[in-house]
Amino acid sequence: MDDKILAASSKHPKPVDRVFQYGTAGFRMKANLLDSVVFRVGLVAALRSRKLGGQTIGIMITASHNPPEDNGVKLVDPMGEMLENSWEAYSTDLANAKDEDLLKVYKGLEEKLKVNRETPARVIYARDTRASGPALVRALVDALQATGSEYTDYKLLTTPQLHYLTRCTNTEGTPQSYGEVSEKGYYEKLSEAFVRAMKGKKTVGTVTVDCANGVGGPKLHELVKYLKKGSEGGVDIKIINDDVLKAESLNHECGADFVKTKQRAPPTSKAGNNERCCSLDGDADRIIYYFNDPEHGFRLLDGDKIATLAASFIGDLVREARLSDELKIGVVQTAYANGASTKYVEKSLGLPVACTPTGVKWLHHAATKFDVGVYFEANGHGTVVFSPQALKAFRTKDPESPAQAAALETLRALADLINQTVGDALSDMLLVETILAHKTWTPREWDLTYVDLPNRLVRVEVKNRYLFKTTDAERKLVEPQGLQEQIDALVSKVRDGRSFARASGTEDAVRVYAEAATRGEADDLASKVAGLCRQEGIGS
Repeated sequence: MDDKILAASSKHPKPVDRVFQYGTAGFRMKANLLDSVVFRVGLVAALRSRKLGGQTIGIMITASHNPPEDNGVKLVDPMGEMLENSWEAYSTDLANAKDEDLLKVYKGLEEKLKVNRETPARVIYARDTRASGPALVRALVDALQATGSEYTDYKLLTTPQLHYLTRCTNTEGTPQSYGEVSEKGYYEKLSEAFVRAMKGKKTVGTVTVDCANGVGGPKLHELVKYLKKGSEGGVDIKIINDDVLKAESLNHECGADFVKTKQRAPPTSKAGNNERCCSLDGDADRIIYYFNDPEHGFRLLDGDKIATLAASFIGDLVREARLSDELKIGVVQTAYANGASTKYVEKSLGLPVACTPTGVKWLHHAATKFDVGVYFEANGHGTVVFSPQALKAFRTKDPESPAQAAALETLRALADLINQTVGDALSDMLLVETILAHKTWTPREWDLTYVDLPNRLVRVEVKNRYLFKTTDAERKLVEPQGLQEQIDALVSKVRDGRSFARASGTEDAVRVYAEAATRGEADDLASKVAGLCRQEGIGS
């Protein structure tokens, strides 16, 4: 095996003077720098699988909402969760090893982790629609072949589909079986659960779905084949921005990040007033809703609004099922959550809120501390996690009334409809459609549950994002020194002010968030804090 690794590695040399870091979304950068990184991620996957006794590890090649010329790669652990923390460091070490030291570092990890080479290694992988994907897959396959791994190529998938398949593969034939191990199994599980969750309720009108010209387009077209029409108790979906043939159109003036950052609909959207619209991101793990209000114009229903909608609905169901005393429900947010949403969850819904650093792995981990953990980042990435106790209670509770029986039935359906491995735009869309149908709400009624404080997100390009270090769930900067005090001074001058700056987990940029009582104050605060970040002499 050593000779094979050396020979294969020589075809994928590491770029000189590049330092790689496994971050929130794995490795992500310009695609032309990724060849050696993807090869070495293949080596890590083989190690991880063998360490876990031959369980299957997933690898996804995607850069989500980044521009078309970028790409990335990340590892998925056996239950469809993010890679275990300590292995992020091993991945980083291997990615940064000099070519001549690679085998030594690899064997050092093998020794340190007591990995037995005789144990089978099993890996599944997929990619999004980026033009650079096929070449990176070839680098990955070279590593898997060199390490004697068994592997399955699922070709084009959304990121959540790859997470789903990883979990299904590892639970097949066990009491924890998560579903059929196929893309078809994914569509069948979602569509069947949607029918059970809707239970005779009806959606009103059409939902327009912007697929960011990414992999979500063809996959949503496929899912639609399994769904009933709105008149039959399903949902009518109009798909836009589903061009995956023109590589440069990915995320261009469309997608969840565009809508959230620009606070306007994609130019291609022709939806009428008060019509439901939503946007996916490039790999379909994020979703945000929005609509056009005849009086107030564009209205965004972001991850905060989705989280509060889900928490409110599931909270009501748990009460109706008479499980409130047995199950603890909570909402997990990041510093990007709008202050008004936090207040609504705590005061109106009476539920606890936990705040974590940005990054799905932190939110997901905190959500598992609850029996029903609802987490969404404001950017639209999130899901609901149910504890084994909750799932058992949904199955075994004896209903004493038709209303209680109906609530339990809906909870069981939601547990199948929601992709509990990771945020999933397609699954989350069906969840939102289910809840709006049950509540008979228009998007305007949903929007009015609470009024967002005006906010602005500004991206500041920097030469080295690692100079910006934070504490308190990323709400305070500790470095560069003195910068936080200057931000605090600006915040103190506006009503309901809040602002923070943090390094992006995926690119050399600092993201500045600001909110205040009025749009003008929020914009001004964001602009001034962004200016401070530039003044540090680091920004451009």
